[in-house]
Order: sequence, then structure tokens, then C-alpha cells
Amino acid sequence: MSRMTVNDRPVEFLMDDDTPLLWALRDAANLTGTKYGCGTGDCGSCMVHIDGEPLRSCLVTIGEAEGRFVTTIEGLSGDRSHPVQQALVAQQAIQCGFCTPGIVMAAAALINRNPGASEADIKAAVPNLCRCGVYPRLVSAIQRAGRVARRQERISAAPAPGISSEDAAREVPALAAPPEESGRAEPENR
Repeated sequence: MSRMTVNDRPVEFLMDDDTPLLWALRDAANLTGTKYGCGTGDCGSCMVHIDGEPLRSCLVTIGEAEGRFVTTIEGLSGDRSHPVQQALVAQQAIQCGFCTPGIVMAAAALINRNPGASEADIKAAVPNLCRCGVYPRLVSAIQRAGRVARRQERISAAPAPGISSEDAAREVPALAAPPEESGRAEPENR
């Protein structure tokens, strides 16, 4: 049993403590924005923030995440208004989208600590692999996100999701509030 806070909600995973956080998030919490790419920490598709630091969730066990704060792509910004999300859309730096959540999480952590990141800073902090090859647009998008974060530039908002987050949660429940009597989050049966 491991307890942690996921996207600002207390969660208790009733799984072996050696379970990779990636699988607990995807399979038990239904937070499927965190992607399985390689399982060895090389690609970055499974990037999440743990206590504000970008970490590959395939390499972190739920036992190691005990008592920590985990943020997934779903918890970064429910309305896709984070500067990195807006800049990636505005710069057309998204292709197939599979690697995008991990890239967004790595870039968001960088912008949070260094909104004036140089190209070299970005390449060092966002080592994610993208088979579509969006790297040149990615660097300019992250630099643009930094300018937005510093309030030097504005981006006309990308379109809002086609579904409200409340409707999406009803359609595909990600995290249920813990039952009051046990304090445990149980996955809903479909």
C-alpha cells in the first residue's frame, strides 16, 4: 500500500510497493496521459512531476513515491492553459502526440525554474525522444513559453478541449474520491 498525492488528490494504491508509478497511474488511477514508451527511462514519454521535479515514472516505484506529490499531464492544467501547452500548439510543435505529454512535463518543469532558458538549457532539460522530429519547433516553442511565463508575450489561446473536464471525468473516471469510511480510492468498475 502506498499513499501519495496525485494531481492534488490523496490516493492510496493497493498494489505491491515495487510497482512502477507509471503502471499505477495508468492502470489503477486511469491517468493514461502518462505514456509507456520504452520502460527503461530512455524516451521520456512517461515523465511526471514528483515534488515539482520531472522524473520518468517507469523508473520510480510507488513505494519510492510514498508521501510525495505527483503531477501528471492531466493535473498540469485542466484547460490546457499552461504556457508550454499553449506554445506547443501555437508553434505547431506537435505531430503524432504520443511523446507530447512527457515533453510538456519536462518543459513545464524547466520553465517553472528557468523561464529564460537558452537553447542549450532546453536541450539538456528536455531529453525526450520524438520519432516525428519536432525538435527545432520544440526549442522555439519552449522559448516562447518562457516569454509567456515572464509576461513578455501573449499567445492567443489554443482551442479549449471539446469536452469539459467534468464531462470527461464522468466518461472516463480518472480518480475517485476516497470513500469516507475507509479513506481508500477504489477504481470504479465499468
